[in-house]
Amino acid sequence: MREFEVISRFFDRPSANSSWIRKGIGDDGAVLTPSPGFDTVVVTDTSVSGVHFTDEQAPDSVGYRSLAVNLSDIAAMGAEPKWVTLNLTLERSEPAWLEEFAKGFFRLADASNLTLVGGDTTKGPLCITATVGGEVQSGQGLYRSGAQVGDLIVVSGHLGGAAAALASGRTSVEDSLGHAFRYPVPRLNLGKSLCGIANSAIDISDGLLPDLQHILRESGGLGALIEADNIPLFDEACRAFGSERAIELALTGGDDYELCFTMAPSNLKIVLDLERACDVRLTSIGVVKESAGLEISGFKTGALPPTGYEHTW
Repeated sequence: MREFEVISRFFDRPSANSSWIRKGIGDDGAVLTPSPGFDTVVVTDTSVSGVHFTDEQAPDSVGYRSLAVNLSDIAAMGAEPKWVTLNLTLERSEPAWLEEFAKGFFRLADASNLTLVGGDTTKGPLCITATVGGEVQSGQGLYRSGAQVGDLIVVSGHLGGAAAALASGRTSVEDSLGHAFRYPVPRLNLGKSLCGIANSAIDISDGLLPDLQHILRESGGLGALIEADNIPLFDEACRAFGSERAIELALTGGDDYELCFTMAPSNLKIVLDLERACDVRLTSIGVVKESAGLEISGFKTGALPPTGYEHTW
């Protein structure tokens, strides 16, 4: 297949509610009109075959996941997603693979009211880069910085499922672990609802510990006390590995794409209301401390790696 046939057949779709798109797919660039009174948030992520997904992974999951990891960043900023660009590098053009990839990608895009406005296709080792733009009311965005001494540390959902699926070779299995790896749920409604409530936020992509450490470092070198028994785990992970290993996977495994945020204890009642409104479990797992360092109560940390997932060369 030729490049422009790939674009027109699988990715060029009419968009609804797009009065803010002056020009989308088909020109040298997209022309977009920002909403008055809003800040623009732009995030990007690259997924590489053999690093972020396997050759055997279902293409609809590859498409879905390549977008989900970006939307998780948008959620962590408290923003509403608006548009996406997609750069797709293909070793070969397989119509069946492309059709399923596009189905997974657009399934999540449509559910998130997101419009594809451009991108690029080229030949080479399989690699996908998506860039998502969103908006948040001016001055109301969530940042990693801003945590305060005494803040509660709260996480959404359950942690360690994707890491457990990878560790057990179950990424393709139809259970909660395999599903957590293939189809992570970006917490968009939660992120938007946390604006004005949370003091800081981050999405958990590299592991709870390293991502929480980003918050603590960006907030002025603070510390934290985590209660290991409070970390929400997958039952399947506990059965497969035992609770101690399941906790370790939750702390450092990564690929959760849940939100970790800090807030004043006085906001706890509001957050419990958000749990019901956003239909997501929210769990307080610790507290921010003044002295630097991260302490985990009820868990032996000697065997933990110093960081979560990190690319090295």
